[in-house]
Amino acid sequence: MGTTQVDSLPEPKYWHLRTVLTEALDSEFTVGEILPNERDLAARFGVARATLRQALEQLELEGRLQRRRGVGTTVAPPRMGVAVGTSRHTWPGTPDDAWDPADCVLETPPASVAGALGVHPGDAVYTVRRSRVTDGQPVAAEQLYILPSSVPGLSDVDAPSGPARARAVLRELQRLELERQESDVELGSARAEHAKALDRLPGAPVLVVTTRYRADGRTTALSVATYRADTCRLTFGDLGGVEIHHQAHPQAS
Repeated sequence: MGTTQVDSLPEPKYWHLRTVLTEALDSEFTVGEILPNERDLAARFGVARATLRQALEQLELEGRLQRRRGVGTTVAPPRMGVAVGTSRHTWPGTPDDAWDPADCVLETPPASVAGALGVHPGDAVYTVRRSRVTDGQPVAAEQLYILPSSVPGLSDVDAPSGPARARAVLRELQRLELERQESDVELGSARAEHAKALDRLPGAPVLVVTTRYRADGRTTALSVATYRADTCRLTFGDLGGVEIHHQAHPQAS
């Protein structure tokens, strides 16, 4: 890596340094390679270590670097493509589903989920927890909320708990005729439970995909899937349209 003077530039020093480091990562480093320590990098670029840390943190958020205790800062692999939609609508749990069920419990959902499912506050629904792993790396965690009335044939004896319980709920759900599914994607921050499942720190950037499954004229199941924003690139089916919504800023009176 060569040196670059950043003192006279109008943009923040750390942002310019981030740009310089990005070019170096593309041309001089390979995936998995360990970067020089902070002291050497700061001296090479003529910046304070605080400025360097800001640039490194930004590149980590963007998924270009991985910082691990006892190892150092390494060049991250390219973002992996993760399919979240197809040209055909299917219930969760079909044979080509990439999710691994972990558990299923009957519990009270968040107020926003209760509203979407049309249940009264305090009413319990089935919550299926699933995870998704790609190339040995956890990339997503999901909570799938299902109306009990959608799975009337579920037997507590056949599947009392754990993954078997989750699979049983999904099998019963697939008996319904799926009319439509709709998905929204938004940027969020990892809550503690999701951060642990995704091997990230709480507050790390994530992509949240909310999918509503409709049958019998109403939403019968709702999925909230949290993807790692630093390693994932979400892809959609060939026939899936993407709608962009924005809230107009109110005009000043």
